Amino acid sequence: MIAPPKTARDESFPVAWLLPRRLRRPVHAYYGFARQADDVADSPVLSSEDKIARLDALEASLHNGTGDGAALHRVLAERAIDDSVATDLLAAFRRDALNPPCETWADLMEYCRLSAMPVGRFLLAVSDEPATPEVFRASDALCAALQILNHIQGCGEDWHTLGRLYIPAQWLAEQGLTAEVLSGDHSPAGLRMVLDRVLANTDAVLREAAPLPRLIHHRRLRMQAAATLHLARVLRRRLAVGDPLADRIRPTHLDWMKALGRALRAGVRP
Repeated sequence: MIAPPKTARDESFPVAWLLPRRLRRPVHAYYGFARQADDVADSPVLSSEDKIARLDALEASLHNGTGDGAALHRVLAERAIDDSVATDLLAAFRRDALNPPCETWADLMEYCRLSAMPVGRFLLAVSDEPATPEVFRASDALCAALQILNHIQGCGEDWHTLGRLYIPAQWLAEQGLTAEVLSGDHSPAGLRMVLDRVLANTDAVLREAAPLPRLIHHRRLRMQAAATLHLARVLRRRLAVGDPLADRIRPTHLDWMKALGRALRAGVRP
């Protein structure tokens, strides 16, 4: 699978790097739409009200097939894909525009339902992959895991630059902490405990994602899923031993080579 829009900017999870040429136009239309919405939600100069108004206009253009939403409108119409793969993303960006913190793990997973899971469902649909509950469950899990790992990876920057908290606030409070702890240049013991708790919960999500490569029939999408799952596991391990406030934690060149090997093995599956 591929990265959610927030993660699409990060080299840890590139955009559909193994998908065939024929899928590039629809994938680029989807990511172009998502990036426009992302840029609105992350704007440092727009008020929350202005952001919501612009996101509403973007949704209207998607429905009308005009302006900034025209390219994705055509893709969804041509392939009979439900527009929830785009409108759910817009709901997540509206949430970002208002900046409510994630109070609980359930809040974080609900955010991932809107901001991450639609990405995988779009890829499945655009690849004509049979829509089974098992595939949806594993795809949703992988996309959610990617989003959560990205939030840990960028927790300091999210708070410092955008005032956003994706680490469960209740878990911070249990350690006597507030989101201000993310303004520091290293993680104190209490924050490390919270991050480890998030990673432990993410392990369960990754286990749910594990069957995805063998469930996918489309060869290139299967390869993409295998590589992405490997990189997610690598990043999870690196976040467990590294400090995201002190360092930029990311997969290494060797990790990339191993991910490619996983993809190639998945590609030759009978």
